[in-house]
Amino acid sequence: MKPFHIDKIRADFPILGTQVHNKPLVYLDNGATTQKPIQVIQAITDYYTNMNSNVHRGVHHLSQISTDAFEVTRRKVQEFIHAAHDYEIIITKGTTESINMVSNCYGKAFVNEGDEIIITAMEHHSNIVPWQMLCEEKKAVLKVIPMLENGELDLEAYHALLSERTKLVTFNYVSNALGTINPVKEMIAEAHRYGAVVLVDAAQAIQHIAIDVQDLDVDFLVFSGHKMYGPTGVGVLYGREDLLNAMPPYQGGGDMIKEVTLEKTTYNELPFKFEAGTPNIEAGICLAQAIDYLNDIGLDAIRAHEEELVEYATIELGKIEGMRFIGTAKEKSSVVSFLIEGTHPYDVGVLLDKMGIAVRTGHHCAQPIMDYYGIPGTIRASFALYNSKEDVDALVKGVTRAANMLR
Repeated sequence: MKPFHIDKIRADFPILGTQVHNKPLVYLDNGATTQKPIQVIQAITDYYTNMNSNVHRGVHHLSQISTDAFEVTRRKVQEFIHAAHDYEIIITKGTTESINMVSNCYGKAFVNEGDEIIITAMEHHSNIVPWQMLCEEKKAVLKVIPMLENGELDLEAYHALLSERTKLVTFNYVSNALGTINPVKEMIAEAHRYGAVVLVDAAQAIQHIAIDVQDLDVDFLVFSGHKMYGPTGVGVLYGREDLLNAMPPYQGGGDMIKEVTLEKTTYNELPFKFEAGTPNIEAGICLAQAIDYLNDIGLDAIRAHEEELVEYATIELGKIEGMRFIGTAKEKSSVVSFLIEGTHPYDVGVLLDKMGIAVRTGHHCAQPIMDYYGIPGTIRASFALYNSKEDVDALVKGVTRAANMLR
């Protein structure tokens, strides 16, 4: 494992020097989006200064170097998640578009009336709504893996839900609201026993946990660049070659075609069949710098650092009177979600902001979780590689003060 130098890492993130309400910024909303290192920021400037041009379509110099840089990102993503081929990497706008792409392309082609799709009770809305829409359209059946009180999935119930009618199973690798790490490899293997295709939402895992799609034997995997220290507006759909080839295109337009006449269009080969129109070129190119940054530090070192922070935060926050943790799974990543007796999470969040502490409050786009616990929402502190124990201490002090003010 590589040595972890927190001071050096923090110096790479200019925004961490920001003052919020005349207080030093303590940024603990990384589950929503991560901050960007100077290497990514400089890459964005470099793109617009030295290579701004459309990709895949020009013979001139700027188009060539932009195209080359864009395709470097595709290969780096391939290596980062250990895909077999670079053309299995589809560049999208983010996790949400990637899921909708599978729902629209695979779902509409292969899901039929009476087929069953399985999701979990801990999904982000972006991995619930597209499947509800598909099931309504195709008259398929949506089934839900329930949760246990500690925020883990009920795996016995999952096994009971699977059958020969199961067409697709989809679940998150890490819960954005609870931090639960799901046993994805076991769940994928079980779904495959019934011939089902599996999509894993890795939006909250890709920046914390090393992923090998071939080892997992996953069919589709999706994630976003902005949650892994990259730009917004870019994400990834990984799909198995045979599945992607069997799926119709997502959108029609430039770049996804091989030949167009007024009578008929033939589609381009992978991955371009699914990349219609001008992409977010700058973000696509600069995602490579975010991947380089994670690789330079090492995901094993990052995970160990963040696990230490979660453990420390759980111990220290647990000393506050009236503390209730939401989600106490044995395997967790990067998230501590909680409530303080006698307070509303929104009120605590507003007071923390006045102290310079950024947390997320509310249902975190995971309302079924909140309904399960019978709560309006939680206060969520989500950690990243640049967070420190001093950040945790500031959070504990801030929550204590907020609780005393509100009760």
